[in-house]
Amino acid sequence: MRQLLNINKAHPKKSLGQNFITDNNFLLKMNSHIDSSKNNIVIEIGPGKGALTEYLIKKKFKKLLLIEKDNNLASQLKLKYKKIKNVFIINDDALAFDYSIFKNIEEKVTIYGNLPFNISTKLLTNWISDDEWPYFFDKMILMFQKEVANRIVADHNNREYGRLSVLVQSRCNVEKILNAPSSIFSPKPKVDGAVIQIKPKNDYNRVNFNNLEKLLEQSFSSRRKKIKNTLSEYKQLLAKLNIDENLRPENLSVSNYCDLARLIN
Repeated sequence: MRQLLNINKAHPKKSLGQNFITDNNFLLKMNSHIDSSKNNIVIEIGPGKGALTEYLIKKKFKKLLLIEKDNNLASQLKLKYKKIKNVFIINDDALAFDYSIFKNIEEKVTIYGNLPFNISTKLLTNWISDDEWPYFFDKMILMFQKEVANRIVADHNNREYGRLSVLVQSRCNVEKILNAPSSIFSPKPKVDGAVIQIKPKNDYNRVNFNNLEKLLEQSFSSRRKKIKNTLSEYKQLLAKLNIDENLRPENLSVSNYCDLARLIN
């Protein structure tokens, strides 16, 4: 009981970008998106005090891995769940953890997480950038800053559409499933959040991710310029693909960029 009191009294650390979910209604909505299968490996990133974990452990799963960087919280989570044999607490940085251990396994891997806003984009990019695609996960349900979430799901011809939109959508189907107002967190962040469902796809699995990334960086370096200026050296390839060189970067679709990157490759 003392250990449970300790974890509930844990103070969020600004250095780790910690904002704990305290709204039970929101957690109930999240619960409807939690898979239940005895063959699933479930990974929760940044469980914190275990608010979402309490819903995860009530589902069926083969293994539940909780990756928590905070030493104190990780220790208390180990005590809290020590009697559940298939729950494993990993005291590690989610950015440094080796996810390749989940490659080529029979079980499906699902990732859930209230990601710290300061590392969310880096984490996602790391997960989808592997050359061996599809990678290790079958589905991810992740929290992002609302502005970042809007960029991830944005379609072309939209001002929020950009480099991140194309990178993620070249590898995954994305869907915003929940809004997360700042009021559900403690401490209350200055921005709202949103939850996105991310599922890998194979449409452009032969496109070199690094080449695509370089192409997008070049294209979106000057958003208001036409691609005949930002991508001038690819004029012949643009013509081959029937892409109007008078378009601006946000007017090209994900498939346009992937086709172009494939030809460059």
